[in-house]
Amino acid sequence: MTAPAESRPERPRRRKGKRGEQLVVPKAEFTSYYGRPILKRPSWAASDIAGYFFLGGLAGAGSVLAAGAHLTGRHTTASALKLSSLGAIGLSAAALVHDLGRPARFVNMLRVLKPTSPMSVGSWLLSGYGGCAGLAALTDVAGRAPRLRPFATRGAGRSLGTAATLGAALTGSAVATYTAVLAADTAVPAWHGVHRELPYLFAASATAAASGAALVLGPPREHGPARCAAALAAAGDVLASRRAERTLGEPVAQTWREGRAGTLLRTARALTVAGAAAALAGPRLGRTGTALGGLALLAGSACTRFGVFAAGVASTEDPRYVVEPQRARLAERAGEPQTRAARG
Repeated sequence: MTAPAESRPERPRRRKGKRGEQLVVPKAEFTSYYGRPILKRPSWAASDIAGYFFLGGLAGAGSVLAAGAHLTGRHTTASALKLSSLGAIGLSAAALVHDLGRPARFVNMLRVLKPTSPMSVGSWLLSGYGGCAGLAALTDVAGRAPRLRPFATRGAGRSLGTAATLGAALTGSAVATYTAVLAADTAVPAWHGVHRELPYLFAASATAAASGAALVLGPPREHGPARCAAALAAAGDVLASRRAERTLGEPVAQTWREGRAGTLLRTARALTVAGAAAALAGPRLGRTGTALGGLALLAGSACTRFGVFAAGVASTEDPRYVVEPQRARLAERAGEPQTRAARG
């Protein structure tokens, strides 16, 4: 049975020419309804959430380096990183609560542990890590107080401090990277498209910040591990950032290269590489040069977090960043059966 004429799908007419068939109807270009964005712009404030990303990474990676310094006898660096990590996680939690609007909302997220929710898991991670980091810093400070020194440096007190330091390092490594999972779990194209690469970038950025803090706060004789960490972090930051841009492809990768995000990410790479170079130069630059290199690593890490956040916001403002990757994935899936048939 032939379908009525009005119900038949209209096919584009073709005309024959000297160069073969040509479409009379031009290829349709996508435009959203009245040019409005398809996705809602993230409601997070950059100063709160990007700052939360940076401070959480600094705290978590700082605890990992503090544990290494603690176990290898670099006590001055270990003490400085324990205290700085506690301060950073406190400011990070304050930024998160400020974005939520009310402290009760954070407490409500602790009522249930939902493994499939990055926000729920992250809330429990922050709570567990905060307790370990606080106890590690408290036992370290107690070890320098005349009245508490006998308890903190002997027997149970010393074991408690070591256990808290190792616990902070274990949970801190997750705190430094889980924010990447939190961002990638959204529909934002510039974040979701690099859900595999973003944790590596955040880990490298956090390591750069922590090594920078160690270079600024620790004595030069204890800088050896921080210099190595800075070099590895700079290499990982550059490689992960480049890999993320290649994975996103065009046109979404433009959000990482253009506008405010592009400026921040280029600045981040320059500062991180310069800071790592200063760290490797070591004694030749003196104490002041090393400290400046550490500050460059800290600033580079902050620029990375704010740059990634800005790229995500930019990717929700233009509909083509949403539609064109979807079309590419559909075309790729449609081509898979043909490729398998040709191989078979």
